[in-house]
Amino acid sequence: MTDTTDSPRVLVRTEGALGRLTLNRPEAINALDIDMIRLLAEALDRWRSDSDVQIVLIDGEGERGMCAGGDVRALHAQITAGRADETAEFFRAEYALNAMIAEYPKPIVSIADGITMGGGIGLSGHAAIRIVTERSKLAMPETRIGFTPDVGGTWLLGRAPGRLGEYFGLTGGTMNGADAVLAGFADHVVPSDRLEALREALAYRADPTGPAEIVLLFDETPDPSTLPASREWIDEAFSAATVVEIVERLRRRDEPDAGATADLLESLGPTGLAVTLDAVREARGMSGLRAALEGEYRRVMWFVTQHPDLVEGIRAQLVDKDRNPQWDPRTLADLAPDAGAAARGFVPEHPLF
Repeated sequence: MTDTTDSPRVLVRTEGALGRLTLNRPEAINALDIDMIRLLAEALDRWRSDSDVQIVLIDGEGERGMCAGGDVRALHAQITAGRADETAEFFRAEYALNAMIAEYPKPIVSIADGITMGGGIGLSGHAAIRIVTERSKLAMPETRIGFTPDVGGTWLLGRAPGRLGEYFGLTGGTMNGADAVLAGFADHVVPSDRLEALREALAYRADPTGPAEIVLLFDETPDPSTLPASREWIDEAFSAATVVEIVERLRRRDEPDAGATADLLESLGPTGLAVTLDAVREARGMSGLRAALEGEYRRVMWFVTQHPDLVEGIRAQLVDKDRNPQWDPRTLADLAPDAGAAARGFVPEHPLF
């Protein structure tokens, strides 16, 4: 083994032909801060021209998950202290890393074992080979804090079958491994007790077999996803033009899950829902990940600098924990007809790329 980490929060090392990047903040389910993002980017830059590194593996330390997302408590502190430039710097660095992973010249393998949400999807979802396990819980839960999916999440959501993208984007719902493969967020399900053997095979297998073929040796067909059983009502409701109409269609369905979904949507930030619906649909028509990231960056910085719901959502869920956010506007009925347009058209002070 060569190479040593510059920081305990990201373990950077090589094993055989494998470059390994392990998020090492298990007490926070490996939540990302800007130093971690920079360490990941620096290692990938270094290995780009290193002929000894043929495959890159990204995973997370600990049993709870690969990555719970960005450090939103730190984000709340920055915004409330008026340090929006720092926030913009974080998102620009994170999105550049997401694009780097998607465009990397060597195969990147991600292991989204356990909780992998928000920023964790940005690391795992754009890799060349994306692995989940029976313990995986994947989500883009940003609407739960009055926000909108980012890190290229809208690009993935926009390409999910039918209207699953709108469904998971708006509800912030959780996917298991089988769901993630069906929705296009993962490629293979490998049992968690076989991950170490997989890592060893990627590092030391001597024959010219590529990483995709190696992963197939460990792939195991999971129990089928239950999503197809719900596709009829999801596709019918979430194809509506507005969030208000989506809720109305859900209310007309007999399925208990449809009613529960309507209840959930009515409890979330109306603005975040409208912006998210607009973002997923815009990304569906885009030509590539970078364009989707630019659309997300406009919306994110609009929330950071122009609208109070992001700060209020983090306060209510994670800071004060009173679970009583005061959204602006308070209800879906109060939403302006073009509620998603202002965020879509926002021009940030600094360009993304």
